[in-house]
Amino acid sequence: MRPNIGARDRMIRFGIGIVFLAAGIYVTYRVNLWAGALIAIIGALSVLEAVYGWCAIYALLGKNTCPVIAD
Repeated sequence: MRPNIGARDRMIRFGIGIVFLAAGIYVTYRVNLWAGALIAIIGALSVLEAVYGWCAIYALLGKNTCPVIAD
């Protein structure tokens, strides 16, 4: 898998993912188990995309936000 997410996109996804993970944990214990688990899973997927630099949806759409590296 070649990375298809640029640095700025990765930072944004990581930040949003952490917020969703925290919100998911809060909702799980305060409101609803399943809703919180769903929010936490979305956050975890966002963090994993940021760490690995690869997004399945971008790959399906042929989108790439990585800078072009000259050979």
